[in-house]
Order: sequence, then structure tokens, then C-alpha cells
Amino acid sequence: AGRLQELEAIFLGLGIQFSRTKVTERTSRPDFIFPGIDHYRNPSYPPDLLTMLAAKSTCKDRWRQIIPEADRIERKHLLTLEPAISENQTTEMQDAGVSLVVPDALHVTYTFSQRFSLLTLRQFVGLVKARQDAHHARDKHLG
Repeated sequence: AGRLQELEAIFLGLGIQFSRTKVTERTSRPDFIFPGIDHYRNPSYPPDLLTMLAAKSTCKDRWRQIIPEADRIERKHLLTLEPAISENQTTEMQDAGVSLVVPDALHVTYTFSQRFSLLTLRQFVGLVKARQDAHHARDKHLG
């Protein structure tokens, strides 16, 4: 829970909207939904502007648990502190629609080819902010 609180503090500090551990479908509770659970539950809110982030200190095979956590979101994001995950596993994750978010300092533990698909936390935050800005711009345009 400490790591989730750290992430929550980062997102709040950057003015990013989110909901934490809210139920999406069935009994699934993804760690974070951006911009929030109300947007997620609104069928008219564009799914391409929704983002999901799960956080696991290590992946092992637990990464598969996040796949059914948010049906409306095609590509899931998984923040991990696990270094040097095998290429087979990262390829399997990519194929399953899971993008890894790994702290910048750990990128060197991954192969050159793996690094193309890894995101740093800063890049992930940039993606979320861009989606939220797109939503606000669309609202202004429609309003």
C-alpha cells in the first residue's frame, strides 16, 4: 500500500485526475483508473482517453491478473520495480495488451530491444496528462 500512496501523491502533485481501487467489472479493483471511475462507467466517455495502471513490485506470472481488471481499456499499464524481466515474458505481456512502466534507473537491466516498449513513470504521466488534456479540449469545443 505504501507504493500506491507514493504514486497517488505524485499524481495529485501533478494535478492528474484518477480513482484508486474502485470496482470496474465483476469484483475487479485496478490500482488506478484515469481520469476516474465515473468516466470509466460512462459509456459515452471515449475508451481511448481512459487509462489503467496496476502496480506490482514483481511481475512473475501475476501480471496476467490485471488483464480482466478494466474491460473498456484495451492496453493496460503495469508499473513494476522488477529488473531484467525475460524477453519471452515481456513479449507475452505486449501481445496480451500489457505495457510495462519501469523506473528509469531499471531500464538498463532490460535488453536494447525491450527498451523500445518500456515506459518510464515520466512517460506514463505524460501519456495520462495528454489524454486528460484531450478530454478537456474536447469538452471546451463541445461546450
